[in-house]
Amino acid sequence: MAKKVVATLKVAGKGKEFSKVITMAKSPRTGAYSFKEAIVANDNVKDAIAGKL
Repeated sequence: MAKKVVATLKVAGKGKEFSKVITMAKSPRTGAYSFKEAIVANDNVKDAIAGKL
């Protein structure tokens, strides 16, 4: 059964908007893929995807 995201990522009056970034990484030892989730400000989305955060 799929999970439903209920919580909102924007707080009224704070002025910042956030996004959920999911990146995929391959393990060099086993070859299996793992997923990493992070909630970052919209200004930092490109840095999070590039792996700098």
